Amino acid sequence: MKVRFGLLLLLLSFLVLTAQSQTRDYWQQRVEYEMDIRMDAPNNQFSGTQKLTYHNNSPDTLHRVFYHLYFNAFQPGSMMDKRSRTIEDPDSRVRDRIQHLTEDQIGYHHIQSLMQDGDAVDYKVDETIVEVTLNDPIEPGESTVFEMEFDSQVPLQIRRSGWNNNEGVEFSMTQWYPKISEYDHEGWHPNPYVGREFHGVFGSFNIKITIDSSYVIGSTGYLQNPQEIGHGYQEQGTEADRPDSDKLTWHWKAENVHDFAWGADPDFTHTTAQVPSGPKLHFFYQTDPVATNSATSSDRQDSLKAYWERLPEYTVKGFQFMSEHLGKYPYEKFSVIQGGDGGMEYPMATLITGNRSLRSLVGVTVHEFIHMWYYAVLATNESRYPWMDEGFTTYASALTMEHLFGERDFPHSGSYGSYYRIVEDGDEEAMDTHADHFTTNRAYGVASYSKGAVFLNQMRYVIGPEVFDRGMKRYFREWKFKHPTGRDFLRVMEKESDMVLDWYYEYFIETTKTIDYGIESVVGQNDSTFVTLKREDLMPMPIDLVVEYTDGSSEQFYLPLQIMRGEKANEYPDMPRTTLTDWPWTYPTYTLGIPEPAETISRIVIDPTGRMADINRENNAFDMEEATTVFGTK
Repeated sequence: MKVRFGLLLLLLSFLVLTAQSQTRDYWQQRVEYEMDIRMDAPNNQFSGTQKLTYHNNSPDTLHRVFYHLYFNAFQPGSMMDKRSRTIEDPDSRVRDRIQHLTEDQIGYHHIQSLMQDGDAVDYKVDETIVEVTLNDPIEPGESTVFEMEFDSQVPLQIRRSGWNNNEGVEFSMTQWYPKISEYDHEGWHPNPYVGREFHGVFGSFNIKITIDSSYVIGSTGYLQNPQEIGHGYQEQGTEADRPDSDKLTWHWKAENVHDFAWGADPDFTHTTAQVPSGPKLHFFYQTDPVATNSATSSDRQDSLKAYWERLPEYTVKGFQFMSEHLGKYPYEKFSVIQGGDGGMEYPMATLITGNRSLRSLVGVTVHEFIHMWYYAVLATNESRYPWMDEGFTTYASALTMEHLFGERDFPHSGSYGSYYRIVEDGDEEAMDTHADHFTTNRAYGVASYSKGAVFLNQMRYVIGPEVFDRGMKRYFREWKFKHPTGRDFLRVMEKESDMVLDWYYEYFIETTKTIDYGIESVVGQNDSTFVTLKREDLMPMPIDLVVEYTDGSSEQFYLPLQIMRGEKANEYPDMPRTTLTDWPWTYPTYTLGIPEPAETISRIVIDPTGRMADINRENNAFDMEEATTVFGTK
């Protein structure tokens, strides 16, 4: 009996394991940071202690972990330095600047000690990556605690982080601490820092920063001791109970974030604005740019101050628009901090340069706060899928800016134009390329920003606006605080549309094949007109064809792709639509019959809305008046 019972248990265990192996349940790691930082502001240095609790929620036993040491990239001869000096089109902000940094201008992290659960561990520093060999493997479902002591030097501001940016902001503290690398279903992601994108582990941050009391800090997270700090953080009308000291310790906490950033300057003005039923917005900026930029006239100074004073009203409206149309912002705070070298997003905060026109200031703020949806909350591995980070943000930014300024009939025209130009030049690279491995900066920028936005707007064309808009909200709802992949997004859209869309993803994301449809011929025969469409290039697409008649009326003919296994709803109910037989993708041509004489037709147009990224729109329209002598339609 005991033997039989044992065999039964063994069999049951085998069946359970087999069932589990047939499905891959989603999981993600979790971390808890505790850091105590002491700034030596005059020397641009700091010392720190870090306690990191790491939770292994994966099904794998981990024998090693990796950290990022981003500041080490700002040293002559680093991979980032070499990359910038050898790439065909270097970033103008970097070029060869790293090569010329002096000892007091370079960045570094020096690890003084590293322990796992109280015992020292072996580790190897390889420029911006630390490889740690664990004393005790971390089993599935287990946690371990790492404790680190480190000394760091903030680099002269070149790319994103550093001291003394070109507008005179003292500290832009981004990618500023030893950061644990992400481990997911694809394994570890210890990408050396060459100036591109990031990926991080969701968790909590409990951080204390001690700095000269004159500094004002804006950051990720919630300030725990506002009454001690002052600087506009305490309740309105109350006095700050600040200690009599030349130093202040700022205590911050943040939950459900995968990074922590901050900026600091003695000259920051700190203002706030409340989004109705949303977050409290914080703005940190210099009101005296003349003091740090002698080329700035007094009139320009007044304008910049006025622009920053108007920025909150636009930002509030932008947050309301995004929360209504793409998902509610889930945090209670967001900070806009002057600093950095352009605009860069971090959870609950952004650093932006501030000496801009009003529209530019609003535009960069809008773009960066939209990253809170497509980076901070939907925390895709932006190194692996940069188009999901930048492209989705570019798409939503165009809609938000149109809402705020209302100036464009087609808000995505810039993205389409950028994509068309790189295709024409022959320099395009596939979107499914790791951010670090694009051949040129231009190819990376177009694939990630422009074509990423085109991908979404064209998806809206394929499945229909209402379904697409519902799908975007569903995507945010189902994947917030997770790390979705491109295929995860695709499956949401397939479920929402009840279509098969893998073909669209494979062509547009994984290749550089292009779309080109044209009207090959129009032939009148008795009381009917026969139109032959031709796929001139390799990527198949469903077709919206609109026929305009001489009496001023219009009619739609919709040609779904056979491999879609579905069709979109009529977008224009006031215009009659005929849904034709599906177009098999292997057929280069398709002939349809219009039950009207040719002389009653004035014009035939493929995709009159211009949402399909057709690289040659010259053959998309057929003007009957001009073409009668060619095709003999009258």
